[in-house]
Amino acid sequence: MINAASALGEGIRMVLRPGARRHVYIPLVINLLLYIAALWWLVDSFEGWIDYWMTQVPGWLDWLSWLIWPVLAVALALAVIFTFTMVANAIASPFYGFLAERIEQRLSDDAISDERSLWQQAIDGIRRELHKLGWMLPRMLVLFVLGFIPVINLAVPLLWALFSAWSLAIQYLDYPMDLHQVSFTRMRALLRRRWWTTLTFGGVVAATVWIPLLNLIIMPGAVAAGVLMWRQHYRALALPEAGPAAGSGQ
Repeated sequence: MINAASALGEGIRMVLRPGARRHVYIPLVINLLLYIAALWWLVDSFEGWIDYWMTQVPGWLDWLSWLIWPVLAVALALAVIFTFTMVANAIASPFYGFLAERIEQRLSDDAISDERSLWQQAIDGIRRELHKLGWMLPRMLVLFVLGFIPVINLAVPLLWALFSAWSLAIQYLDYPMDLHQVSFTRMRALLRRRWWTTLTFGGVVAATVWIPLLNLIIMPGAVAAGVLMWRQHYRALALPEAGPAAGSGQ
């Protein structure tokens, strides 16, 4: 049985093979440009952010400044990396949708039934990304608000880590589910039924997107890994209830 780590490793190998690479080049360039911009912004702004947040710490917690500083640093870094990944995936989503279809065709002898044109698939992919953003952004706001609350904010890095893992699982498992016309609402129900598998897959992806430059190939690799995870862990749950009525982006 394939697990999260082996799925990601195999996914990276698959996207580097002939036939799949052409779906990787454009999002790779997009992600590289975004990565350079995000890194420059982070380096340029990070010290100012830390100084500002440390001034918000109540005086009675000054004795904990040695702990609060690294907690804030980790929380801010997690937020920036997660936001970068989310934006990069939103921009590259049409290409990743085609990549997921290419990987699925390679793994299956059955033709994929999708009567949408390439243009419509691209539009639906962007619409689906907006659904994901609509789910993620309110939860991100809650985490930011918790960061203002003394003592509670010490748990924020852990909450960010869990949220990042779950959100990245949604991000990359959504491509094969959208391909098979599993609605966004139905997909989240399936992920909850396999909650440990979902969390570990997202956790492996979240851990690897921290690796500079390598994370540029991790993202398309995670798309292929999502297809592998779909076939192994979620397809049997979804197919009996999935169908045309479950339309993309609902």
